Amino acid sequence: METVGFIGLGNMGGGMSNNIQKAGYPMVVYDLREEVIKPLLDGGARLAGSPAEVARLSDVTFTSLPGPREVEAVATGPEGVLEGISAGGIYVDLSTSRPTLIREIEPKFRAKGAHVLDAPVSGGKSGAQSRNLAVMVGGEQEIFERIKPLLEAFGDKVFYAGAIGAGSVAKLVHNMIGHGVRQAIAEGLTLGVKAGVEPEALWQCIRRGSLGRMSGLHEGIARTVFRGEFEPASFALNLSRKDVGLATDLGREFNVPMPVANLVEQIAIEGMNRGWGDRDSSVTFLLQEEQAGVEVRASGVDPAKAGRFISTHPEE
Repeated sequence: METVGFIGLGNMGGGMSNNIQKAGYPMVVYDLREEVIKPLLDGGARLAGSPAEVARLSDVTFTSLPGPREVEAVATGPEGVLEGISAGGIYVDLSTSRPTLIREIEPKFRAKGAHVLDAPVSGGKSGAQSRNLAVMVGGEQEIFERIKPLLEAFGDKVFYAGAIGAGSVAKLVHNMIGHGVRQAIAEGLTLGVKAGVEPEALWQCIRRGSLGRMSGLHEGIARTVFRGEFEPASFALNLSRKDVGLATDLGREFNVPMPVANLVEQIAIEGMNRGWGDRDSSVTFLLQEEQAGVEVRASGVDPAKAGRFISTHPEE
C-alpha cells in the first residue's frame, strides 16, 4: 500500500487526511500548526519537517491549501514538494487554485520523472469529514486510474475531467454556477416574501415545481444546447421573456434589487430581437457562445441520463 503524504491539515485537509488514515494508508504529514497534526500522529502518522521531506518519504503527496500563492510556494518553493519528490512520485493538489498555475507547475515535475494531478474537491468541511465529497481530477488518465482507490478513500464522487488543469477549471465553473444560482434564489425569495408570500409556502412551491426537480433542467440542456437544436420548444423564449419581465416588474413595484433577473431579461430581449421567440428558451445559450467564441456541444449525451451527467452538489 502506498505511503501517503499530506500537507495542509485545515478545514478540508483535516477531514480528508483523517479518512485516508482510516482507510489504512501509512501517512506522512506536515502543517505549521501543531494542534491539527496531533490527531494524525496519534493515529500513527509520521511527522515531516518540510513539504520536501513529505514528498521524499511518500509515494503520493497531497496538498490542501488556501489558494494559488500557497500552492506555488509549497509545490515549487524552497524545501517544497518538487525538491523532495522522486522519479515516479505523484503530486496531487486538492486546493481550489488557478488552472494556469498547475499547468505551469506540471512540466517542472515531469522533468524529474514525477506526475502531477489537480483534484479540487466540493462538499465543504462536513463533506471532508464524512467522505461526502466530489473530486474533480485533471492530469494523466493512467495516473488517475492508478490512484483512484486512494481518492475514493476521502471522496464518494470521483470524476476524471481531462488533461492537467481540467479539474481546476471544472471546480471554478461549478462554483461560478452555484453562486449565480444562489443569487437567483436570493432574488426570488426576497421578492416573494416582500410581495406577501410566507417563506415556508414559497419554498415548498419552488421545491415541488419543475425548478425543484432539477433533472428537468439538466435534460433540457442536453436535449437542446448539447445538440444545437432548439426546436420544437419545450418552453419558448417569448414565454420566458414574458415571465422574467413580470418578475422584474414586481421587483420594481416592491423596490427589491434583482440584478441577476434583470440581466436575464436583457439577454432574453436580445434573443427576441434575433427572431428566436418561438424557439426553446435555452436558445439564449447561443448568445453566450457567440460572445465567448465557443460552442457547447455534446451530442453523445443521453438527455434521460443528463441529470447524472450535470449533477450538482449543495456545498462548495
